[in-house]
Amino acid sequence: MTTPTPSQITEQPAPFPLIFGLDTFGDVTYDDDNQRLSHGQTIRNLVEQGVFAEQVGVDFFGIGEHHTDDMPLSAADVVLAAIAARTTRIRLGSAVTVLSSDDPVRVFQRYSTLNAISNERAEVILGRGSSIDSSPLFGFDLADYEELFEEKTNLFAKLLRGGPVTWHGDTRAPLIDQEVVPHADNGPFPAWIGVGGSPQSVIRAARYGYSLMLAIIGGSPARFAPFSQLFQQALEKFGYGPRPVGVHSPGHVASTDDEALEQFWPHYLEVITRVSKTRGFAIPTKESYAFETGPRGALYVGSPETVAQKIAMNLTVLGATRFDLKYGMGGLPHRDLMTNIELYGTQVIPRVRDLLNGGH
Repeated sequence: MTTPTPSQITEQPAPFPLIFGLDTFGDVTYDDDNQRLSHGQTIRNLVEQGVFAEQVGVDFFGIGEHHTDDMPLSAADVVLAAIAARTTRIRLGSAVTVLSSDDPVRVFQRYSTLNAISNERAEVILGRGSSIDSSPLFGFDLADYEELFEEKTNLFAKLLRGGPVTWHGDTRAPLIDQEVVPHADNGPFPAWIGVGGSPQSVIRAARYGYSLMLAIIGGSPARFAPFSQLFQQALEKFGYGPRPVGVHSPGHVASTDDEALEQFWPHYLEVITRVSKTRGFAIPTKESYAFETGPRGALYVGSPETVAQKIAMNLTVLGATRFDLKYGMGGLPHRDLMTNIELYGTQVIPRVRDLLNGGH
């Protein structure tokens, strides 16, 4: 199968609703006096952010799994359950769950339980993650990284279908007519595969019938445009109907472009510089930051109008019907994150809907 060129991409048909979410990695936040908060207070603040997201009209709230001192969100499902208990509408899920270093049965059980608690508002985004912290923590060999993810996504897809599961593989014990509980009241919860730019990963998502989440964290989003059509073509080849395509990208919304750019820059520089040692990221410069926050870059930083225009443009270019803004960056204070959430829910989302429905 050949990969289509951007000129071959047409706007995705709309059997799927427009969805606008917020994702967070639970970065340790700071108080108004610039003092670093504890892990406990960071997590309690995160619950407040999730509850507030529903109040201002956000459709989805996701938490990405991490295991580090600056990102202590190692049990996202527990935090999401706390948010579920205080909300009634917003969908809740992982962004992402690192399936390579977890057990698919336990992930399924945890999110099935969240689905029950939340009255069927749970989702899960599965991925390999861009960090490797969980592999040594849980005793997995990085040399088995690809095999682990391949087998575990296969097993998880079987679990989603319901009923007794029979499965054989090399990375865990087999299952023979195994019931896995709790059962969903009305079918499986939505499951996505997060993809960072590999055609093979796009085809894997289609092979097992997942929806596709494009994780675009740098460079031009337009270069991901061929993946949407590749995904739908692969779904058809494997005997599935269309599945939605989503976009996950970092950003920060403030009242004005200058305010957002100024607030985000020092924390973005510090975090990317630190993780570049293990992930191979280029250290940002003011020039690269200007590109990434501009119309052709991957950062959605600016006023509500600036961010809304960029989201609307890229959803169209990418044939996607969902956008999740990865908000927050280590060091940003809680008050700025709450302002970001408020502006995103009350101004950005309605404006994007208007733009995509023919507004100017």
